[in-house]
Amino acid sequence: MGQPGLSVIIPTLNEAATLESRLDRLLGLWVCGVEIIIVDGGSQDETVAKASRVADRVIESPPGRAVQMNAGAHAATARQLLFLHADTQLPRRADRLIDEALAGRHRWGRFDIRLEARHPMLPVIASAMNWRSRFTGIATGDQALFMTRGAFDEVGGFPDQPLMEDIALSKRLRRLSPPACLRQRVSSSGRRWEHNGAWPTILLMWRLRYRYWRGEAPEQLARAYRDVR
Repeated sequence: MGQPGLSVIIPTLNEAATLESRLDRLLGLWVCGVEIIIVDGGSQDETVAKASRVADRVIESPPGRAVQMNAGAHAATARQLLFLHADTQLPRRADRLIDEALAGRHRWGRFDIRLEARHPMLPVIASAMNWRSRFTGIATGDQALFMTRGAFDEVGGFPDQPLMEDIALSKRLRRLSPPACLRQRVSSSGRRWEHNGAWPTILLMWRLRYRYWRGEAPEQLARAYRDVR
């Protein structure tokens, strides 16, 4: 088999309860030659064992989403990289959509998002996330960031910080090209919004973003985020 066109990199931490069903949905891409890499940050459950049944490679890494995703990118062999949260589902033939998006002037991009839960506010929240991302050129990890290997290497990968690593990477990538904002949607878990409440979560995320914009250290923001959770 030749070099894959796309590597999907999934950071995990204690995701055994839902990981198998999520990985099963990637089998169609795997059959088409997409490389699946799981980077585990020290799970205490059966995440690694379950991941090994489907993934091309399972890597163990120090915990931290940025650290884990950089480790996965280092191990990846494809010319295009996709960073996927363990609770996010890709649209059908995402590999083709990404290949088409990166064939022109775009060197990176993301998908629109749909939040999976019953709360009536979630469709509004997802629409606001998509609009904000399209307007600002900033993407979040929930939107399944993708990019060329060259772009990732050129900006030095994800910054080693415990929160807002996706925003920081987007700002770096935006210097290379505007993002390809695909209207096809990924589906992501709305469990955080339902568990903590839609409005409290919205206010928390905007407050953290504002503090980050003001220059507050990501380490301090991560502590505040963990305390609220």
